[in-house]
Amino acid sequence: MTPEASLERLFTSEDVKAEWFAAEFLAQVPINQINTIINDVKNQLGTYQAVEKDGSDYVVNFSQGSVPTKIALNGKGQIIGLLLQPGLNFSSLSSAIAEFKKIPGKVNFLVKEDYEIIADYNAQTTLAIGSTFKLAVLKTLKSQIASGQKSWSDIVTLQAEDKSLPSGILQTWPDNSPLTLQTLASLMISLSDNTATDILIKQVGRKSIESISSSNNIPFLTTRELFILKGSQNRKLLQRYRQSDEKQRREILAELANKPLPDVNEFIETLPNALDVEWFYNAEELCELMEEVADLPLMSINPGIANPKDWERIAYKGGSEPGVLNFTTWLKAKNGKQYCVVATWNNSDTPVNEGKFAALYGGVISFLAAGI
Repeated sequence: MTPEASLERLFTSEDVKAEWFAAEFLAQVPINQINTIINDVKNQLGTYQAVEKDGSDYVVNFSQGSVPTKIALNGKGQIIGLLLQPGLNFSSLSSAIAEFKKIPGKVNFLVKEDYEIIADYNAQTTLAIGSTFKLAVLKTLKSQIASGQKSWSDIVTLQAEDKSLPSGILQTWPDNSPLTLQTLASLMISLSDNTATDILIKQVGRKSIESISSSNNIPFLTTRELFILKGSQNRKLLQRYRQSDEKQRREILAELANKPLPDVNEFIETLPNALDVEWFYNAEELCELMEEVADLPLMSINPGIANPKDWERIAYKGGSEPGVLNFTTWLKAKNGKQYCVVATWNNSDTPVNEGKFAALYGGVISFLAAGI
């Protein structure tokens, strides 16, 4: 079973079979989730056409788009690694905007070329952005390092009270593990590590981040605080927080330090929960934040949806929770042009379809790459 044949089978069969995947892969991604992803791709991109080699990777072509793909097989021909980056085919940015307008809920979308706006749909509309708020934490850290207040090599120790829920890995590490600010920042951006983020918020100071934030983000929440507020055991506390002024909210956050984290399973495949308690930015603000930190090497560890082969450099951060999805990417083309692409989707009624939104967003980045 070659990688090409494996991909063709995935996208031409009526049902995806568990035996096509290694047990360790299915332990991370259940077969029903794989079926959903594959069906979403087929529904969005139309009729399967062919698989073509692209260096060490592959591109799966459909009638209405393509899917840059990384795949790895074991000795039995079973899939042990699979990364799909679907993108619709767009003839113009206006045709992309037309598709974003069809999405239920609230959406904003922005494309800048060399700092000039070339596509705008509700770009000044403030929406919840999930973990993309971590760009503001990184900007604050970068500023404090530039001023000599801190150094990338500064070491802090992991404390039990700093541990949050996933995403990330630090919540599983031993207490008192030593970590540099460089490591914490890298984990915060590349893996969206929530524990790393909360440690950095403590290190740079909540007030410092608030000084570069709009009133929508004051007080500036840690991820641990957000999870506790939204936990099922804290409904009354959440209602108090929603109805309080800034001073009262800070008092409530001080109370949370003594409360345990909720079970992580409360936040898996759930309906949108209190989307008014989040982190809020519009698309223009996110581009401004990204432009401040895009030069940091750690911003390119995870390229997100863009194909690294198409660009000289990529900086990426995304964020999500049920009902919230954001993608923010800075791109430097091989001819020197720079782009910022932001898209955010909020829907307080139902979880958002990440595959659908990623296909739209990926199609925009592919359109920009093709025009260079």
